[in-house]
Amino acid sequence: MNIQRISSFSDNGIGGNPAGVVIVDQLPSAAQMQDIAAQVGYSETAFAMKHGNGFKVRYFAPTMEVPFCGHATIALGAALGAEFGAGTYPLYLSQTDITVDAMPDGDEWGAQLTSPATSQRPMDDTDLDAVLALFGWAHDDLSSIPPTFANGGADHVLLFLNDRETLAQMQYDFDEGLALMQRMGLVTINCLYREADDLFHSRNAFASGGVVEDPATGAAAAALAGYLRDQDIHTAPFTVLQGVDMGAPSRLHVTPLPPKGAG
Repeated sequence: MNIQRISSFSDNGIGGNPAGVVIVDQLPSAAQMQDIAAQVGYSETAFAMKHGNGFKVRYFAPTMEVPFCGHATIALGAALGAEFGAGTYPLYLSQTDITVDAMPDGDEWGAQLTSPATSQRPMDDTDLDAVLALFGWAHDDLSSIPPTFANGGADHVLLFLNDRETLAQMQYDFDEGLALMQRMGLVTINCLYREADDLFHSRNAFASGGVVEDPATGAAAAALAGYLRDQDIHTAPFTVLQGVDMGAPSRLHVTPLPPKGAG
């Protein structure tokens, strides 16, 4: 079995988030895919097989299956371009269908995706207090953008901080974070600082997937785009800088698409 290792969202060729990519004629069993993902050790590995006019895709973190992973989809798109050529590839996920576009990028291959539909629901005080306690933060550390539960193919918390240094010092107890994320049904907790209207800094706790922090999270960026658009906070393209504080600088370019609730 050929396991490709491809880094997505690198910043000027440095950093990024590596994903495993496996393109096969027949998907292995869920147990086998879980075992392979654990051996690869990246935050996600994408498994793809030809299906109709596109590919059936499943994503596995080291400790669980996830419904959607942005950076692994970008990596898969680059792999599909290298093997099958430029174009738009329909992807049939476990819970929805999306597309990824593969295009040449110099001597390499690049990709861009259209995310699943997005949605949000407000956080009550009990859940917010539990998330803040995990990181040792207080309500005074939050910015004016309300925290929220958000979905962009997977469930996340979006937590907006009022200071870049507070974000840089993010830390948490792994076991407590895992228990909290499992209780809330979260894939990640996306901690954010807004430097400018179109520039966000992000750190993404990912204990649910078996890693402390994810250096680039396309699904969380999609959930963020949907939230900013649907709440009329920001509807234009923006950039997310992630992974900087963990030594894996990543840059995600995000464009919210109309109408409200879209990917």
